[in-house]
Amino acid sequence: MNISVKQKVTAATLLIALGIIYGDIGTSPLYVMKAIIGDRPINELLVYGAISCVFWTLTFQTTFKYILLTLSADNHGEGGVFSLYALVKRFGKGKLVIPTILGATCLLADGIITPPISVASAVEGLEAVVPNLPTIPIVIAILSGLFIFQRFGTQKVGIIFGPAMVVWFTMLLVLGVSQIVHHPDILKALNPIYAYELLTQYPKGFWLLGAVFLCTTGAEALYSDLGHCGKENIRITWIFVKLALLTNYLGQGAWLMHQGNEFLNGQNPFYAIMPQWFLIIGIVIATLATIIASQALISGSFTLINEAISLNFWPRVALKNPTNLKGQIYIPSVNTILWIGCILMILYFKNSSNMEAAYGFSITVAMLMTTFLLSYYLIFIKKVKMTWVAIVLVIFSIIEVSFFIANVVKIKERWMFLFFELFIFMVMYVWYYSRKINNKFLKFTNLKEQTILLNELSEDDSIPKYATHLIYLSKADKVYEIEEKIIKSIFAKKPKRADVYWFLHINRTNDPFTLNYEVEELLDDKVIKVVLNVGFRIQPKVELYFKKIVQELVERKELNLHIRPDGSTKYNNEPDFKFVIIEKFISVENEFAFKEGWMLTSYFWLKKLSLSDEKAFGLDKSDVEVEEYPMVYSPTAKLELNRKN
Repeated sequence: MNISVKQKVTAATLLIALGIIYGDIGTSPLYVMKAIIGDRPINELLVYGAISCVFWTLTFQTTFKYILLTLSADNHGEGGVFSLYALVKRFGKGKLVIPTILGATCLLADGIITPPISVASAVEGLEAVVPNLPTIPIVIAILSGLFIFQRFGTQKVGIIFGPAMVVWFTMLLVLGVSQIVHHPDILKALNPIYAYELLTQYPKGFWLLGAVFLCTTGAEALYSDLGHCGKENIRITWIFVKLALLTNYLGQGAWLMHQGNEFLNGQNPFYAIMPQWFLIIGIVIATLATIIASQALISGSFTLINEAISLNFWPRVALKNPTNLKGQIYIPSVNTILWIGCILMILYFKNSSNMEAAYGFSITVAMLMTTFLLSYYLIFIKKVKMTWVAIVLVIFSIIEVSFFIANVVKIKERWMFLFFELFIFMVMYVWYYSRKINNKFLKFTNLKEQTILLNELSEDDSIPKYATHLIYLSKADKVYEIEEKIIKSIFAKKPKRADVYWFLHINRTNDPFTLNYEVEELLDDKVIKVVLNVGFRIQPKVELYFKKIVQELVERKELNLHIRPDGSTKYNNEPDFKFVIIEKFISVENEFAFKEGWMLTSYFWLKKLSLSDEKAFGLDKSDVEVEEYPMVYSPTAKLELNRKN
């Protein structure tokens, strides 16, 4: 992807930014003030303190931390917890894996509550027009339609997202101003003293931070979606977005101060500030905005899992590209999981008010993990002095730990979430560390030393030819190294004679969209090592890449491939390519300790459920041979076997 193009600021790119990244944080006025006020008596301390807390949360947490600071930690234009991890992992010596897994887990878990709470908050506005309207079926229908539509991509409807969000934020702005003029004193609420008084003087005021936090839950998405828009577009549009959000919050506060009732009595201040004649129009606009917000979060989940696969944090699953747009991914398995989760959420919680009580905990954890990873970025990459990094860490740690403590009480409201989060965490943990264990037992040999024998085999006519071009996928990143199991595959039992032996290594780069290759000839026209450098955001298509590489080598008349037979005949003009994939399984010879045995058993179970190597690497159209290879991780220490006389 051309980063310079992405970073350009035009009217079109600003519109795209508005349509893609502000859905979650942009729809928060639907429920934040309602969640803070609840069934509490309405008074100046509560209302002014709530507005003050919201303003300073948006200022410190969203503007300072994410817009100004975190967006600077871009990985060649890409953002998000995995992009940040890819930037700093070499400095962490393994200490950054668990924070990264935790951050990603919490972001994915958020994906099953944000769509229901947003859509339910919008649809529930209809109850003001049609009392006792059953909103649950409407919410389920909207969410189901949204998830069903994912397989077709959003290229066509995506063009309306930007204009629709402009209408949404403009509506927020106008509605807010219309109420502020009736109670201009509400502007005093921007004074931080009101926030301090609410937290220290209001009964159980500190615990209101759990509801206040809802105003910034979409801040993490601003960073995750950095690659879609570019940081300058995000920073410029945030000025308009924050102004609209803040004005609407002030407007809701102004209405609360002059509406004349001591309690909300079930009303939502967001809809209450609308003129009666505009209510239906406002509900339609709000519903469209929440659908766009949900779409952005679903797309973000697909991107997150794709990055997790590339960085070996998640089993390989089927990926599809529903449109020609680069980076637009559809993952059927993740789509199904999110859809089922969202439906269960709305069936369990019934309405948005109940979901508000469970919302926010996961995001506080994700934000804490981002802060931790960000400190490594500031110290080791930006070379910021430790004193300044410490100050930044203290400020944001105090804020986020306070939010975390206030959100901890929500555990009892969301205990069922813990199973979902534990499942995601354990999948990432098992997959990452089991692969580490696997890699420890990989044995390599010097490929250069094998070239004489490979040449003899290639020219031995007494051995039936196995393939013209024989290609092995190798984990050996060094040019002169190859796995012992590959050499055994070639020579053991029935030797595999070929004209050309190719050893292809796929190197996942920390840059998101790298796609290039290197060729090293170890034996003239016989043994060739190819290193394919693929960015962590690119879905590999090894077959296409390899055939393209061979084609380029022939056209350039390199390696004399242009004058050699390629295996094609008058009956079939396709070159004779044979890929060999070696699948491991746990040998019965192993004797494991409990943890190691559980990890590896879980890993191979997940591997069976995941996508096969040939499909994952885009080899499903090629001639592929899959060989099974027993792995002995922990051999039997002592075997007692006595002969009976």
